Amino acid sequence: MSTTTAVPNNEALPRHWLGTLVTCVLFLVVCLSWGTTWLGIKIAVESVPPLTAAGLRFLIAFPLFACFAWMRREPLMFPKGSRGFLVFVTLCYFSLPYTLLNYGELHVSSGLTALLFSCMPVFILIFSALLLREKIHFTQMLGIAIGFASLYQIIRGQGLHLEHSGLSGILAIFAAALMHALCYVVTKKHGSAISVITYNTLPIGIAGLLLCLSGLWLESPDFSAISPRSWGALLYLGLAASVGGFIVYFFLLKRLSPVILSFVFIIFPVFAVMIGAWYEGQSLSRDLLLYSSTLLGGFAITKLPLEKWLSRRTKH
Repeated sequence: MSTTTAVPNNEALPRHWLGTLVTCVLFLVVCLSWGTTWLGIKIAVESVPPLTAAGLRFLIAFPLFACFAWMRREPLMFPKGSRGFLVFVTLCYFSLPYTLLNYGELHVSSGLTALLFSCMPVFILIFSALLLREKIHFTQMLGIAIGFASLYQIIRGQGLHLEHSGLSGILAIFAAALMHALCYVVTKKHGSAISVITYNTLPIGIAGLLLCLSGLWLESPDFSAISPRSWGALLYLGLAASVGGFIVYFFLLKRLSPVILSFVFIIFPVFAVMIGAWYEGQSLSRDLLLYSSTLLGGFAITKLPLEKWLSRRTKH
């Protein structure tokens, strides 16, 4: 009579941990690629005017986006009846916001730009309440108040007052964040059936062409004067930050919950502030670190459905 002992499947556990590790690494890759975007913009506009810089970035990115769409067998054209929405996305998600960001970084540090743009998810909440009639909970309102109060202290501590050119840069960055937020909400209402790849590919190509033509007309850029550093930054923005970050983010959409993945917008400003301070030779003051942490903590609160969790606990 023979006896058999069950052998535990030890292969499943390492495979599970390997998958978790890959997901964590890719999450950090997105945070790093988007966190370094702001420094890339800063270097690009050192010798390239804002319109032209945005256009060149998108023209560099478009062929790879088109290849990605071809590999995934996704259509480039928006569905019939959505051509007006295509124009809206091209203008309000790509052309205008990125031109404003490039202009803003002529006057504002890359780290502060990232912190200002981190308000975008808060603007999404506000537009969702106005256009989609979604409810804003008390804790979210508290997070918004904490975040903007901290942001005011940061701007004040940076010495950017009304009479300085920094104000125009701040307003440009806020306007870019507002446009992106509006585009996200309008997309949720009218473009939810359009795939993420289709949504990005053709608009980024059209925006690149329009911005380059506008730059040639309005800015008359001297391409011979563009420094190798700026060309390198444009290549990085077009290939790594735009295409690479997008592909990894697209992959993570299938592996993480939207709430967890949305924290990319809270984490990447941390990388941006540290990398920008290192590159620009600025010291990180205690006040800046304190208010930046409070700002990001406040905005993080807006992403957590605390009321739902509390109501579930009281029911149990």
